Amino acid sequence: MQDVFSIKTVLHQRCLLLAEERIVSLQQILKEAQQAANNETKSSAGDKHETGRAMAQLETEKLTAQLSEALNIKQNLAQINPTITGNTVVLGSVVYTNKGNFYMAASIGKVALENEVFFAISPASPIGKLLLTKKKKETFSLNDNAYTILAVI
Repeated sequence: MQDVFSIKTVLHQRCLLLAEERIVSLQQILKEAQQAANNETKSSAGDKHETGRAMAQLETEKLTAQLSEALNIKQNLAQINPTITGNTVVLGSVVYTNKGNFYMAASIGKVALENEVFFAISPASPIGKLLLTKKKKETFSLNDNAYTILAVI
């Protein structure tokens, strides 16, 4: 296992990169969707045209919401100082349990670092809520799974 600071720093940087990649991807998809909607010309089949425009509008709204969420995730990650450590699970903690490793940061999902896998989770997620304020050797249960905290960094 790498030293504590490098694990947290690399994990934090990887999450920021994943968030940024998601933002760029969503911006590109949104731009393409808007261009497609703008290029659509009024056809003689009026109802089909209106249905197509309505579907394009719904897709644009969905993409805009996803982009907003991705921007919020990046903003939340930017507020975390990965060099701070402690014994209690807080925002920015890396938590090792008997059922997996977690990074209390934002809803990014699975993040692989060398030989270890971490799940970047939000403090507002069900498991995040249970982990907050816990310490090493404490236990909690989620979906009939018993977790024991092995380490908090």
